Amino acid sequence: MPETTPPPADLSRLSLAEIAQVLAERRLPPVEKWNPTHCGDSAMRIARDGTWFHEGTPIGRMAMVRLFASILRREPDGGYVLVTPGEKLDIAVEDAPFVAVEVRSEGEGRERRLAFRLNTDDVVIAGPDNALRITEAEDGPHPYLHVRRGLEALIARSVYYELAGFALDEGGDPVGLWSDGAFFPLTAAP
Repeated sequence: MPETTPPPADLSRLSLAEIAQVLAERRLPPVEKWNPTHCGDSAMRIARDGTWFHEGTPIGRMAMVRLFASILRREPDGGYVLVTPGEKLDIAVEDAPFVAVEVRSEGEGRERRLAFRLNTDDVVIAGPDNALRITEAEDGPHPYLHVRRGLEALIARSVYYELAGFALDEGGDPVGLWSDGAFFPLTAAP
């Protein structure tokens, strides 16, 4: 199975046009088309901080994590599986399977575009197909970014604070941000 090639790890060196080109060239396996028989449990887990584990041990090779991430799928029942044409294995996900660890912003107001780098070095541009959402929990807001096919990234706290700073600088009401033509409030939906 081919491994996807990640973009350069430093978003600050790329324009959003260059990031969009990298995204257009990225090819992921067609996991939504694969429907093999369920084979069992993968003995894998993705922790809330985005660390991937196999049999309790962190997976240290980022190339392996990227490969597994490329065959990750969310099932209609909300569970997660690793899927190939020949097998489907459950994988435990504590919160979201990815973590957005960096944001790059270009433009202001309605012209703004936000690109997020994930812990797998994938890049996602927030917009109509990749929405931002906030849920409220006892320990504060939990911000998420839709990545693909029902998979989300938890937005790291420092990145969320950076987003809040952008929004507060713009002074909009409600507090939120535009990205790629869509508006995203930075408060939890009622």
